[in-house]
Amino acid sequence: MKQIYTKTGDGGETSLRGGVRVPKDDLRIEVNGQLDMLNSLLGLLPEDALIDDVQRELMVVMSHIATPDGQANLRQLHCDELTARMEAAIDQVRDNGATGFVVPKGIVHVTRAQARTVERRLWTLHRSHPLDPSILRMMNRLSDYLFAMSIN
Repeated sequence: MKQIYTKTGDGGETSLRGGVRVPKDDLRIEVNGQLDMLNSLLGLLPEDALIDDVQRELMVVMSHIATPDGQANLRQLHCDELTARMEAAIDQVRDNGATGFVVPKGIVHVTRAQARTVERRLWTLHRSHPLDPSILRMMNRLSDYLFAMSIN
């Protein structure tokens, strides 16, 4: 394992992919921090194969966000595939007669709220550092999927 601490961030900067230095409060770093929190919360949910796949995809999304503008990221996104799978699962919950209103309680709702926070931060980031639209679609659907999990 590489050394865990480098001391290179002690002055308030960190690195994007490829070593480009940015302030620790750079919007890309903030968004990745919010994604990290979301991914951690997703890990607290009951075992769910789709959530496991979303967690892995969020790591790819984070690598894309950390790639400086104008540089290629060869890690392939699978956001559209995951969005379609979440839509199918949401439709199944609806078809089973689920109601639309619930009082938010428990970790699923905390995670859903964090997914909404991430989505808002991604839209902010998108205005200055354009993102692949599939990322934005997947994040919108993720909060819907988490809501469906809560009423299922």
